Amino acid sequence: MIINTYIKTEPPASGQGIRLAVFQGKGPAGTAKAVRHNLSQLASAVDLALAYGAQLISFPELYLSGYAVPPEELYALAMEPGDETLGQVAAIAAEKRIGVICPYPERAEVAGETRYYDAIALFGPDGTLLKNYRKTHLWGPDEKKIWTPGYLHPEEGQALTVHEINGLPVGLLNCYEAEFPELTRRLALEGAKLVVIPTAADESTKLSTGVWTSPAYPDVSKTLIPAHAWENNLFVSYSNRCLEETLQGEPVGRYLGNSVIANPHGELLVAARNEKTLLVADCVPSDYGPTHPENTDYLQDRRPELY
Repeated sequence: MIINTYIKTEPPASGQGIRLAVFQGKGPAGTAKAVRHNLSQLASAVDLALAYGAQLISFPELYLSGYAVPPEELYALAMEPGDETLGQVAAIAAEKRIGVICPYPERAEVAGETRYYDAIALFGPDGTLLKNYRKTHLWGPDEKKIWTPGYLHPEEGQALTVHEINGLPVGLLNCYEAEFPELTRRLALEGAKLVVIPTAADESTKLSTGVWTSPAYPDVSKTLIPAHAWENNLFVSYSNRCLEETLQGEPVGRYLGNSVIANPHGELLVAARNEKTLLVADCVPSDYGPTHPENTDYLQDRRPELY
């Protein structure tokens, strides 16, 4: 495990910022045994992050189940926020006094039907579920076949909300949603100072048809992630897998391992190579002055009536 940090002597005080950890790992997928393994790995990663004073930790997209999994296996593993497995994640957050961002496959009754969502649970350091976010913009043919887009129905509430961890406003997006500037901007307008984006950015994954995707797309961690941080005056993190993901011992996905944390000046504070890594960085807004002279501010200078 590589540890890559950009931290001060002490973690940020409440209301001043947050020490964010991003776990980039690998693991099995698609079985109850895989979920147990990934939950155990989550607990170990939390302990490691705490050794560096982390106040919030993020894991990759569909962390508990794995990403490149056929629909039948995913649906069999799907859970509700109050289920035992997520209850264990909440208990870890409460016991260790750390915020946890845990992506998982969700099953829910919405508008009179059973639906499945590519979801992210945000637990506060007291174990409270602060947000259950459902991916709104689905990528590629398999995601659109497997999942329902979130927030199609009024009973689901508001999609893009902001929640405080250590007094810092935090928003969530999911993978492909990093590539839509409107989404990070919307969270910035809601007051976010940190946007955390779990992802499954791959070199190639095995589709439900048995065909592997090809070729890999450009690496947005070096382009869009820093750009969205700059243009919205906030921190953006991208939390990916690395190396191979396996189902019953067979490879089903190869990932880019391109996790990063970008600051409000569009610089990468920490970045991972394609290997098991824990990134840890202090996200303190007051450390970064204006990006233009005379306190020019993109958010204040917008003219939304034109667009």
